[in-house]
Amino acid sequence: MASSVKKTSKASKMDVLLNDKEAPKLPNVGDIIKGSVIEAGNNIIYVNLGPIGTGAIYGYGKFDGLTMIKELKQGDPLSATVTDIENDDGFVEMSLKQTSLEMVWKELEKKMEEKEVIVTKVLEANKGGLMIKINNIIGFLPASQLSSENYPRVGDGDKNKILSLLMQLVSKDIKVRIIGLDKDEGKLVVSEKATKTEEEKQKVSKLQEGNIVEGEISGIVDFGAFVKFNDNLEGLVHISELAWKLIDDPRKLFNVGQKVKCKIIGIDDSRISLSIKALEGDPWQEVSEKYKVGQKVKGEVTKINPFGAFVQLDKDIHGLAHISKLAEESGIELLKVGGTYEFDIISIEPSEHRLGLKPRINEKQSQEKKEDKKVKAKNEENEKEDENAKKIKKSEKSEKSEKKGKKNKDKKEKEEKTKEKSKK
Repeated sequence: MASSVKKTSKASKMDVLLNDKEAPKLPNVGDIIKGSVIEAGNNIIYVNLGPIGTGAIYGYGKFDGLTMIKELKQGDPLSATVTDIENDDGFVEMSLKQTSLEMVWKELEKKMEEKEVIVTKVLEANKGGLMIKINNIIGFLPASQLSSENYPRVGDGDKNKILSLLMQLVSKDIKVRIIGLDKDEGKLVVSEKATKTEEEKQKVSKLQEGNIVEGEISGIVDFGAFVKFNDNLEGLVHISELAWKLIDDPRKLFNVGQKVKCKIIGIDDSRISLSIKALEGDPWQEVSEKYKVGQKVKGEVTKINPFGAFVQLDKDIHGLAHISKLAEESGIELLKVGGTYEFDIISIEPSEHRLGLKPRINEKQSQEKKEDKKVKAKNEENEKEDENAKKIKKSEKSEKSEKKGKKNKDKKEKEEKTKEKSKK
C-alpha cells in the first residue's frame, strides 16, 4: 500500500513545539498515548496524534493472530507506547509490545461474545485436560469439554489411562470456543464440545422423545454406554436403562461396535438420553403372576452390600434380602456371591420394581453354623489361654534370669574382696 503520509522536517517540527508556549506537552519515552489510524500499511501503521504530530508503528505484522490490528481502518482509535519522541523519519515512533496484551484480552473477549470458532494447536496434556494457545495466551481445555470424538472414555476412571488418551491429541489442531476468561488472573478456558452445539442443535431439533433409533455402541463406562446414530449424533444409555435386570458392569452385556436399537427418552439441549430396555416389555408388570408372597424360591446371590444381598431369580427379576431381614438366625454368613440358595418371598412391589426375600436355612446348616461358632469360640479361648501361659512363662524366665544375675554379681564381689585381703 502506497503511503500518503508525508514526512516532516525533524528540526522544524521540534523547534516549533519547543518554542510554542501554548503547544501541547510532549510525551516521554514509555508513555502510552492515544491517536487515530491514518493508514495501515503492510508492515507499518501511521497514527494521527493531533498537535503532537504523526506516530509510526513498525513491524506490527509480527503480532500474529491479532485480527483487531490487521483489520484497522482509517479513523480507528489506537493506543501505543512511545519508544522515540522523533525518529530519523520525523515520526513519533511507537510500539505495540507493551500495549498488545491489553488488545489481546479485548480481542479474546470479543471472540467469546461472538461465539467464534477458533482453530488452535494442542500444546500439552495433563490428567485434567489439554493446554492450548490463542493469540499468545495459554488456555485450558478441560477433558469434560472435549467433543464425543475426543473424549477419553475410560471405564474405571484410571487417571493414567485418561492421560495416555489425551496425550494422543498433543500437536493436533482442534476447534474450540472460548467459554470463560479472566484477564486479571490470566485465565482462559475453552471448549471443543461448544463448537458443535449449534450444528448438533439443528440435528437434535429434528428428533422427538419416543423416536426409535438404530446405532452402534461407541463407548462403555461404569455408568452406561454411549451410542452413535443418525449422522454422528451420540446419546447415553444410562446403566439403569440398559436392561430390566440389575447390572453391575455394562461390559458384561455389551461390546463397543455392537449394533443396538434405542428409544429416545430425553432431550436436553444437545444431550440425548437413550434407553434399550424401553423397547422390551417390563417383566415387573407380570411379576405377580409368576411370584407370590410366601412362595419358596431359589436364586443366585449376585452382590452383597452392607444393606443386604441382591438375588437373581430369573433373567429379568431380582430381589433383595435386606439386612433387616438377615438376623443372625437367618444365616447371612452362609450367603456367598455366586451361590444359589432358597429364599422366602416376603414382599412384592411391581411398580417400584422391588421384591423382598428372606433366606431359608435347614436344620443341618443351622447346626453346622452353631458348631462353627462353638469351634471358633473354643479356638479363641485356647488362643487366649496360650497367650496367658506364654506371658507367665516369660515372666518366670525373666525372674529366674534376674536371680541368677544377682547371684553372679554377689559371687564376683566376694571374689574381689578376697583378692584385696590377700594383697594386704
